[in-house]
Amino acid sequence: MLEVQRHAAAIIGRVLAGKTLDAELARSASGRATWSGSERAALQDICYGTLRFLGRIDAMLEALLDRPLRDQALRSLLRVALYQLEYTRAAPYAIVDHAVNTCGRIGQAAARGLVNAVLRNFLRRRAAITATAERTERARFSHPQWWIDKLRGEYPKQYAAILAASNLRPPLTLRINRRRTDPVAYLRQLAAIGIAAERIGENAVRLATPIPVDRIPGFSDGLVSVQDAGAQLAAELMELGDGQRVLDACAAPGGKATHMCELAEVDLVALDSDARRLERVRENLGRLGLRARIACGDACIPEAWWDGRAFDRILADVPCSASGVVRRHPDIKWLRRASDIARFAETQRRMLDALWRLLASGGKLLYATCSVFHEENHLQVAQFLERQRNAYHVSLPGRDIHQFHSPGQLLPDDRHDGFFYALLQKQ
Repeated sequence: MLEVQRHAAAIIGRVLAGKTLDAELARSASGRATWSGSERAALQDICYGTLRFLGRIDAMLEALLDRPLRDQALRSLLRVALYQLEYTRAAPYAIVDHAVNTCGRIGQAAARGLVNAVLRNFLRRRAAITATAERTERARFSHPQWWIDKLRGEYPKQYAAILAASNLRPPLTLRINRRRTDPVAYLRQLAAIGIAAERIGENAVRLATPIPVDRIPGFSDGLVSVQDAGAQLAAELMELGDGQRVLDACAAPGGKATHMCELAEVDLVALDSDARRLERVRENLGRLGLRARIACGDACIPEAWWDGRAFDRILADVPCSASGVVRRHPDIKWLRRASDIARFAETQRRMLDALWRLLASGGKLLYATCSVFHEENHLQVAQFLERQRNAYHVSLPGRDIHQFHSPGQLLPDDRHDGFFYALLQKQ
């Protein structure tokens, strides 16, 4: 596993320099065709885990160092090794030995003694080191301090639970393709082969233990899709009916678009500004046996792609901070800056105003984010209603209001990620 550790450290270094974790893992996989499945799984676990608990790991590292360590490659290597020692069941002696040997492979042979001393010191003094690290909120919650402060201000009673849920391993939830099976029949299919699962929503089935996608029964045949239970609410809240003209304004990779097509015979336009990501929409439509029209364009500039015919329903799943899904993308919390929230809010404002013009009279637009921050959610909708006098906020249909923290706001927990939904109707 020496190579796994070395590549994990390199990926962590690039991510903290500004790259995204998904892109770096994909790039690494393309150059490691000979790696086994277990090696790929270990690399992913180490990278996700190190970033998930980076605040605590950094605090432990600082407690172990006599002076600040400026070399970022060495910092990343020590971060990865500390994650392995604290959070995995790998043999400690092997972790330390691999880290020492990796020094030579990254041009830091002179640092072997330092790396050996730091890691062995951690093993000797683990209880004291971890207790010291827990003294700061950044370490205790493993989130940037501005993020912690923001959540405390907006959710004074729930912020600690939100932060804790954001560090959990995410559940693996499937969406049942109602055109090909149903939840009861699919649960029987899983039980027959010994896969434990439970139904947690209208079309949602959560596996007790996550498994690789290629091992999910019926996935390749279009029986199910992987989609968080909270994300599945989007299509269900749209009040779709056969024959409606529908726009998914930020469709890639196609989870919500395909769900809408499963629920009703709609004339769907799947729009996205990224042509490469639209290929994922096509793939998902094909796998599920569904049809939709694909359009590449900017939702803020309808003139470039719109044919002039109004839509009965619009899903505005707008770009956002993704603060509700950081357990699936732990790099986000370290790459985001407090100033980014205003930038997202401005994009959301422009997109809402542009899309509203495309909605038919009496039609409904579902505004959706995977955020828990007020500026992107309740405040954004309130400001929109002030600008658009022919818009009004309608209650979300058919949902138990007690599953929401406040109208439309889902907070992350062990069942679903964090999302916000607001249904807006044109008079």
